[in-house]
Amino acid sequence: MMRAIVLDGPGGPDALQIRDVPRPPVEPGQVLVRVEAFGLNRSELHFRQGLGSFGSFPRVPGIEATGVVVDAPGGEFAPGTQVGALMGGMGRTIDGGYAEYVAVPATSVVAFTSDLAWAVLGAVPEMLQTAHGSLTTGVDAQPGDTLLIRGGTSSIGLALAVLGKQRGLTVLSTTRNPGRAAVLEAAGVEHVIIDDGDIAAKVRQIVPGGVSGAVELVGTPTLRDTLRATAVHGTVCFTGMLSNQWTVPDFYPIDFLPNGVRLTAYSGEASDLPAEVLQHFLDAVASGAATLPIGRVYAFDDIVQAHTDMENGAVAGKLVVTTR
Repeated sequence: MMRAIVLDGPGGPDALQIRDVPRPPVEPGQVLVRVEAFGLNRSELHFRQGLGSFGSFPRVPGIEATGVVVDAPGGEFAPGTQVGALMGGMGRTIDGGYAEYVAVPATSVVAFTSDLAWAVLGAVPEMLQTAHGSLTTGVDAQPGDTLLIRGGTSSIGLALAVLGKQRGLTVLSTTRNPGRAAVLEAAGVEHVIIDDGDIAAKVRQIVPGGVSGAVELVGTPTLRDTLRATAVHGTVCFTGMLSNQWTVPDFYPIDFLPNGVRLTAYSGEASDLPAEVLQHFLDAVASGAATLPIGRVYAFDDIVQAHTDMENGAVAGKLVVTTR
């Protein structure tokens, strides 16, 4: 048996129930992981609220987890290997990381070696995968480019700032709360912009021609303004939906899109996080060369409070839950 957090159907934070359930069986092609920590993600909030059409109930949520391999019948990973597990249906069509053990497809597992605390490691896999993919696949950011992060105090926004600084970008980032400017600056943001919903002119005061690239994390309400802050032949990558608004009503491309500005999107899987990228980032955190934007660490029994804080936007940065 093991302890797991179970969601029987959509509801508020208190719909997350801690129960004793059977430890999941593991088959060839799967990996059984003893979970040490897991990060919280906005998509898990959407799933709990019943937004979108993905997933089924009852379900153990959680699109990621970090821990140690217990068994891999197919021989893909040796027992005792430190791993991150992410995506591949986790927490949606198969039980996810909100548990003491999780069985996942081997293709959803990325190995690493680190002496960092599990509370730190638990913040990394999905956050890094999304930030790395948005910068590389989405924006194709190059050293010397300017990058606008719309929704900068989110965990992905802060991770983007850290990676942008590592890659030699000039980073501009937004927040609606002036009191969180220091959080952005600590992550490597050079220009903090207070977001009143209309920031394109502010961005162009800093970068007159518009930024080379932008990552949209707020969602469709701010997308049009973000496009107008971007240079001709620049790229806006739509990655997040912090606003919970998923579509653009009456979308008319020739009016919505500025001339020559490219709009793309990013959503990734474990295969989009190369093991060497994960290892390099963890080594950089361990050496002090990179910062990890952890907002708060919770005990397993505090999952309701953790989801409440996520829903209310009470904490800047990544929220992490440890299992023991």
